[in-house]
Amino acid sequence: MRFSLQQTVLRPLVFFVIASSLPAFAAGDTAQANLLLQQGKVDQASTLLHQAISEQPGDAGAHALLCRVYYAQDMADSAVSECEKAANNAPNDSDTQMWLGRAYGLKASHANPVVAFSYARKVASSFQRAIQIDPDNVHAMNDLGEYYVDAPGIVGGGIDKAQNLASQMRTRFPAQSHRLLALIAEKKGDLTTAESEFKAAADAAKTPEAYVDLGHFYQRHHEPDKAVAPLQAAIDADRHRDAALVDAASILTAAHRSPDLAESVLREYLASSAKSDAAPAFKVHMQLGNLLASRGDTEGAHREYAAALALASHYAPARKALQGS
Repeated sequence: MRFSLQQTVLRPLVFFVIASSLPAFAAGDTAQANLLLQQGKVDQASTLLHQAISEQPGDAGAHALLCRVYYAQDMADSAVSECEKAANNAPNDSDTQMWLGRAYGLKASHANPVVAFSYARKVASSFQRAIQIDPDNVHAMNDLGEYYVDAPGIVGGGIDKAQNLASQMRTRFPAQSHRLLALIAEKKGDLTTAESEFKAAADAAKTPEAYVDLGHFYQRHHEPDKAVAPLQAAIDADRHRDAALVDAASILTAAHRSPDLAESVLREYLASSAKSDAAPAFKVHMQLGNLLASRGDTEGAHREYAAALALASHYAPARKALQGS
C-alpha cells in the first residue's frame, strides 16, 4: 500500500503494513500485551503496558508497543509520544525507528499543512535511521521508498531518491525493488511500465502481498475486472489466513466486486490465529460491519460494530457506527 501525507489506503502504512517483532528487551507483561495487540484487544494491551511503564518508566519495549497500540487506533499524538520515548530509551533499535517514522506519518496525514510539513521531514529521517541501524530491514526500505515517491522534494521526497533506493534493493530484495519501480512509474504516469513492474514483483515473490499490490493497481486505475484475478491469487496463496486477506477484501469492496468473497475472507481472518496489528481485528470488525450494512444486513452490521467497540472502547468510528446502526 502506498504512503501519503494526506491519507492512508487500506490499513495504514502494507502501507505498511506488516507487523514487526517486538524489541528483544521486552518481557513479562509487555510480551503478553504484544499477544493481546496481535489479537486486536487494544484496551487490554493498553492496561498491561501502562502498568509495565509505571513500574519501569524506561522500558523501551513497553513504550514501543504502546506506540503501536495507539497507532492501531489512529491516535497520532499519543503514538508519536510513545514512540519518541521508546526511541530515546533504545536509540539503536531499527524497528523502533521504523515505527517512529510511521507515527510521524500518521501525525502528518491528520495535521494542517504547517504541522504536516514539520513532521514530514521526521518521517524520512526515522526511516533512514532504521535502515542505517539494520540494512536488512526491508519493511523500513518499503516505507522509505513510498515516502520518496509520494512526498515533495521540499520535505525530502523525490523520484531520483526512490530510483536510487530501488537500485540498492535490486540484488537482495528483487521483488520489493520491482514494487518500488512500479510505484515510481505510476507516479510518472507510465502505467504500462507500472503494470509490468507490479507483475514482475508478483512473479518474483509469489506472495499474497505482491498479488494484492497488482490488484490494487488495477482498482486504482478503474479496471476492477482485471483486479479480481490477482486478488483471488492472493487469497489462494495466503495459507496463514493473515492480514493479506483484509487487503484483498478492501480492494474487492472498493471495486464493487465479489462481495460474498470479501465477506468470507474477512470472517476467515477474524477466525484465524494469524491476526496481527497489521490489520487490527477491531478495524476488521468495522470493515465487515460496513460491508454487511451495504448489503442490507443491519442486524449483522450492529453485531460487528459492537464487537469492534468491545476490543477498542476508545475507537470513535466504532462508537459512531454502533450508535447509527
